[in-house]
Amino acid sequence: MSYHGMGLGRFTRETTEKPRVTWPLLRRVFTYARPYGWHIAGMLLVILTTTGLSMLSPLILRDLIDHTLPARDLTRLLWLSLGLLIIPTLQGLMSILQRKLNAGVGEGVIYDLRVALYSGLQRMSLRFFTNTKVGELMSRLNNDVVGAQNAISNTFVSIITNLIQAVVVLSIMLSLEWRLTIISVAVMPLFIFASNRMADRLRDIAHQAMEANAQMNAMMNETLNIGGALLVKLFGRRQQEISRLADRAKKVADLGVKRSYTGSIFISIMMLLSAVGTALVYGLGGYFVIMGSFTVGTIVAFGSYLGILYGALQSLSNAPVEFATSLVSFERVFEVIDLPVDIPESAHPVHLDKAIGGILFEDVTFKYKSGDEYLLSDVRRYGSMDSVTTVLSGTAPAAEKRTSVEEEEHPLHHQARGNALEHVSFNVEPGQLVALVGPSGAGKTTLTYLIPRLYDPTEGRILLDGIDLRDLSLESLSNQIGMVTQETYLFHDTIRTNLLYARLDASMADLEAACRTANIHDFIANLPDGYDTIVGERGYRLSGGEKQRLALARVLLKDPRILVLDEATSSLDSESEALIQEAMKVVMAKRTSIVIAHRLSTILAADQILVIDRGQVVERGTHTDLLSQNGVYTHLYNTQFKKGHAGSRKQPPSEDAVLT
Repeated sequence: MSYHGMGLGRFTRETTEKPRVTWPLLRRVFTYARPYGWHIAGMLLVILTTTGLSMLSPLILRDLIDHTLPARDLTRLLWLSLGLLIIPTLQGLMSILQRKLNAGVGEGVIYDLRVALYSGLQRMSLRFFTNTKVGELMSRLNNDVVGAQNAISNTFVSIITNLIQAVVVLSIMLSLEWRLTIISVAVMPLFIFASNRMADRLRDIAHQAMEANAQMNAMMNETLNIGGALLVKLFGRRQQEISRLADRAKKVADLGVKRSYTGSIFISIMMLLSAVGTALVYGLGGYFVIMGSFTVGTIVAFGSYLGILYGALQSLSNAPVEFATSLVSFERVFEVIDLPVDIPESAHPVHLDKAIGGILFEDVTFKYKSGDEYLLSDVRRYGSMDSVTTVLSGTAPAAEKRTSVEEEEHPLHHQARGNALEHVSFNVEPGQLVALVGPSGAGKTTLTYLIPRLYDPTEGRILLDGIDLRDLSLESLSNQIGMVTQETYLFHDTIRTNLLYARLDASMADLEAACRTANIHDFIANLPDGYDTIVGERGYRLSGGEKQRLALARVLLKDPRILVLDEATSSLDSESEALIQEAMKVVMAKRTSIVIAHRLSTILAADQILVIDRGQVVERGTHTDLLSQNGVYTHLYNTQFKKGHAGSRKQPPSEDAVLT
């Protein structure tokens, strides 16, 4: 008999999360099906044709047994034999066409959802990404998108297909013999009972297997990326990690074996129940044949229809579970699309073609938000890496506390506070260089993040050329500002591609000119592949100084009016440091520059120095003015200078002394 629709796949889906099926949700789901209405109509037409063809074979067999063979009609035998050949051929062609239409709908819905989802993520602020796992985003872009399209291209079509098959087959069976039909349907409750009991066991095993597999994949991901591989080698943990992987792989293998033989038990039970139904049908049908009220061909045809009926009814009994699972994925996709934007663009934004470069902070207070209204909800999804809480220990922490960027990077207790910035006011004239200094965690990085609107002030406002940043279009604001962070990020691509990210239409001459200014061209030219050299993951094949000079060249290509720089050169070698310092002088020339200063040479060149402490501007002025105040700046200067010149106190102060 046929086991159409009785594969094990449906019993391994997550069914613990069942959304409440509402008409608004269904209407929204089917808006994604509307563009493919003709494809779906074509699929249904093909399904009807295929179903009709599948109904013909048992009737041909019936005629063959009851009439053609007893009558020894060779011509009729030839035509019926050709029919038995033509029908599966047509079914195969219909199956190919159905698959093509199905794939067109499925891949189209995946495309639409993925683009909508990615567009929604691109609208989100930096806060969203600092509080969301990358694995969760990847899971929604991949697993949930694919799971969601199943509701349209697979589950919905499967329900229609099996419903049509069940109705047509039942109609034919009733027309053949109503008593046998009742017996056939009476066996169905046993199918459903056994299916549900075994399905629960299979789901439990599948969940355990997926969790074990997720733990194994997460552990491999952590230890095989460049950072993890380096850590393993530096601490000599190769054998320990091999043993850890072996333990987790063994658990996955054991559960795979358990899942396999449990599935075999399930199939055996289903076959036994099918045999019971078939035995009853053939037993009673045989009795009717002996009594002369039933033909042999009819009972053969009835047996064929019985297999189709059991497969269709079995699939329909699991359809609500499959549809609910698909809706869970749809809801997770919709959650991302519906997230409110916490850095909104003005309804009528001002487009600033060329900024003059004046910046004004007016009583700016900023606090990192602790609410979750702009974040994804915590979900549990079996089989995805984002469901793994701890990769190595395998244990979950008691609680997870979201902290701000400053608190994460600078957990010094003396800088702990409620507001990251508090009542900050200062003015930067066009073309000026402003240096930000202060202890770690004081709020310097947060202040620079407000300028390109990575965050918005909680109170107060920031003006560019007299225009509130909130009133400027995000695109024009981005075009006016170039930012080089302390940790330079490069894509796993060529040097040329990483540079062109700043200006897509830049010529080769533009690239070389920017790199010459940033003192990196000669280095690139001496590489075997030159500007086509692959920089590796996160630029790992380059040194820190080389990455920073590439970042400066990238900013030069953008040619912004305002520069925001984290001048983190204290950990570089003297040659790289000198090259970067020389490049930065050229980069900052004739531009408004806000620099988190680590070098005394930059501080001495600054038109204004802002001393940040506990989120406030506690001192401001030139180097000489601030030293005369004998305050926070003087303490920082003396402390950092002595650290940088221990053992050589008789030497005069150097302009290259480090000041954090």
